[in-house]
Amino acid sequence: MSQIITSKNLDVGYERKVVVEQVNISAGKGELICLLGPNGSGKTTILRTLTGLQPPVNGVVEINGVDISKIKKADLAKKMAIVLTEQVSLGLLTVFEIAAMGRYPHTNIMGKLSKTDEIIVEEALQLVGALHLKNRYYFELSDGEKQKVMIARALVQEPELIVLDEPTSHLDVKHKVEVISILRKLCLEKGISVILSLHDIDIAIKGCQKILLIEDGKVKAQGTPEEIIEEGTIQKLYNIEGAKYNELLGSLEFSSPVFPEVFITGGNGTGTGVYRAVSRAGYGMYCGVLHSNDIDLHVAKALSCDVIEERSFSQISLAQHEVAAAKMAKVHYVIDTGFPVGKNNQSNVDLIIEAVKMGKTVFSLTEQNDMDNRYGEWANSIHCCKNPAEILGFIPRKINRESYI
Repeated sequence: MSQIITSKNLDVGYERKVVVEQVNISAGKGELICLLGPNGSGKTTILRTLTGLQPPVNGVVEINGVDISKIKKADLAKKMAIVLTEQVSLGLLTVFEIAAMGRYPHTNIMGKLSKTDEIIVEEALQLVGALHLKNRYYFELSDGEKQKVMIARALVQEPELIVLDEPTSHLDVKHKVEVISILRKLCLEKGISVILSLHDIDIAIKGCQKILLIEDGKVKAQGTPEEIIEEGTIQKLYNIEGAKYNELLGSLEFSSPVFPEVFITGGNGTGTGVYRAVSRAGYGMYCGVLHSNDIDLHVAKALSCDVIEERSFSQISLAQHEVAAAKMAKVHYVIDTGFPVGKNNQSNVDLIIEAVKMGKTVFSLTEQNDMDNRYGEWANSIHCCKNPAEILGFIPRKINRESYI
């Protein structure tokens, strides 16, 4: 694959001070590449150097094999478009007028648009879903709409490469998704290469083809998300405390209290919402018995719960059942998440019945009509609830923790 942009032994910074060293990056036709790293790690400095807005401290940047410093600005603008975070004052200009600014490398000395230019501008606005805004004043637009217009302006340059600095900053979820979807479409359908920086970790991992991790003045890793994002990678990169990032699910979970006060069964995704609700209420949890391939297990671990784990696709062993029962005996409250029951997890239903026999306060999110089939004679001793909030309404806000020690 021919490389649109390549940096070789690139040190970036200001004057002679290096901010990030040895940035060796290459983008082929239609690739979507993301820089990830904490604030101040040098992502913007890298992008500014790649685009020629500031000179490198060392090394070289090449566009189609030519040193970027040797390319005339007008010619460079036909190859590369830039969308930075800095907002400039655009006065009483319409969306069409702003998008049309991107045609300047292709117009004559008078800057007059031809009919062909006008068609290209409208096609760019159509591509980003902003054609209906073309007669609106730019200052009237939402942040998401403004970002679409800036991408359209970049598109009308007809570049091979678009470089964007944090294009999803300050946008709501809808517009974040729209912006990344537009960029993915440009890569896949138009063959345009895209390099951008993001703070949206999950969007970067799920939406970009290649990622560079920037930390402590170095590119710590680069490659596909599957190659470089391992357990603990994001946690360490951003020095996250008080929460855990789950690479498998692409989600951040706030850590629950370490001291378990509630025992929760689960399985097949039924526990996830319950775990989060109980954690938000300030309670630590025992969670089990959960199979290794169950999504509930991964969420519970990300929440820092004490998890009793069984092998995937295996029947819960007597040993793990006994471990769970011993931990369940330490708490006053037990919750059944209403998980579907099969041969491999029947033991969890038995645990709930054991909890009743122990005199625990037991709640279940099983449908009322199924309580008798699930628990038999013990059904009337279990509180049937509709949702986690109803369960938490029965649990005291403060528990005498000393009684469990």
